[in-house]
Amino acid sequence: MEPFVTLTGIVAPLDRANVDTDQIIPKQFLKRIERTGFGKFLFFDWRYFDDGVTPNPDFELNAPVLANATILLADKNFGCGSSREHAPWALLDYGFRALLAPSYADIFFNNCFKNGILPIVLPEATVEKLMSMAKEKPGMKLTIDLAAQTISDGAGLSVKFDVDPFRKHCLLNGLDDIGLSLQHDADITAFETTRPSWRRGTAV
Repeated sequence: MEPFVTLTGIVAPLDRANVDTDQIIPKQFLKRIERTGFGKFLFFDWRYFDDGVTPNPDFELNAPVLANATILLADKNFGCGSSREHAPWALLDYGFRALLAPSYADIFFNNCFKNGILPIVLPEATVEKLMSMAKEKPGMKLTIDLAAQTISDGAGLSVKFDVDPFRKHCLLNGLDDIGLSLQHDADITAFETTRPSWRRGTAV
């Protein structure tokens, strides 16, 4: 997993509440077995007209100035609905590394951390302020410093945010569940050598 230390990127404002995982990545695209390739289907029903090919110019993320956005700004209860892990996969594959919202669905929130995305919880008033700023200045950039737990715009804005210390450690060091296990590789190997050969899958 790629470490998350600091991120300076364009903010894409999605001023919608209760965005569920079926809107993030519709069910018909869940047939892939890889974690990659889902970005092109992100918000598919909103991004395209019914032909599934023609971009809908009225959808926020289709604005040319937001083409390379890496920070998604959303309203409350983002990621609700089914527990599909494909939702953070699609967001990450599209290019988003951080999310800003007043609240998230619990399972989606946890899945983001496990996949290298930083979901930041901010007060509704702060989100409303950032939403207004992003709409007034399309292509606005913010810098997120995970170590300092701050969000800034280089023009006086500075917002603090909370994050669980363990999750912060994992993101800073690029550790997913497998990475955490591999930190104990020597102990695992030592344990395996004490087991009977038939338990190790080797011939007796």
